[in-house]
Amino acid sequence: MELRHLRYFVAVAEELNFTKAAQRMCTVQPSLSQQIKDLEHEVGAQLLIRTNRKVELTEEGKAFLKQALLSLEYAEKAIYDARQIANMSKDHLHIGFVPVAEMKVFPYIMPNIRAHFPDLKISFHSLTDSAQLDALKKGEIDIAFTRYPDESGEFEHVQVFQEPLALIMPEDSPFAEQRSISIKHFNDRDFVISDETASPQLYKLIQDFFKHSKLNVNIVQHSTNILLNVNLVGMGVGWSIVPAYVIPLLGDKIVAKNTIEPLPMIGLYANYRKQQKNPAIDLILKILKEQFYMDMF
Repeated sequence: MELRHLRYFVAVAEELNFTKAAQRMCTVQPSLSQQIKDLEHEVGAQLLIRTNRKVELTEEGKAFLKQALLSLEYAEKAIYDARQIANMSKDHLHIGFVPVAEMKVFPYIMPNIRAHFPDLKISFHSLTDSAQLDALKKGEIDIAFTRYPDESGEFEHVQVFQEPLALIMPEDSPFAEQRSISIKHFNDRDFVISDETASPQLYKLIQDFFKHSKLNVNIVQHSTNILLNVNLVGMGVGWSIVPAYVIPLLGDKIVAKNTIEPLPMIGLYANYRKQQKNPAIDLILKILKEQFYMDMF
């Protein structure tokens, strides 16, 4: 049985007229009639009742029509998907990200993308959360890894993971040798925190934490990137609260300390356009689901 047999049958079943069906399929009526006879012979059942005045579906024909429509739908999707993948060699994938994705996500997804789409050109865009969502809206990037999800309803999003925040301090701090400290010792300490414009979600989490915990700290410096937090702590400017992924980047002059009271968690989200038809992004989402829908930290 060939797809053309199904297409001819669907045309007759929908038109209930051989002449109109033949015109629709750009063939002649005798040829169409023969195709339907061949199909009925292969199926082993009469699918249509033909008279001089009308054409009707038999019960067998009605059942066959449902499955024929599904088969043609699946076939069209298979053709579309194959063409999409074939076209990927000519395509260009643009990925927006914040630093944690570069360290924790890309090492997992990029080898798979390269293996499946070796000719795909990929550009990476290190942007703030808001800049990424704006670029996604403009079509300048195809997927955005942000610290907070798009809430406009314009995009789809999935949470990749949640990670805890961590306290870091200079090695010469009087608390550096303690295994863990209480947050009450934050009071009156100098702190370096991320700038609200550069990282609004991290800024909000830390400010809300200080407020709800009734902590009175001295914000002596706002940093525009997370590595500046680390460097300023290493220079003795103050303590800082950073995402846990930063800990492996700490130098010898900085220590990370456990706190008796838990610090907040911060998320990472993948945002992408609704009903996107991009096999590379489909693969990214599949890898994220398999690898990261668990507690990494």
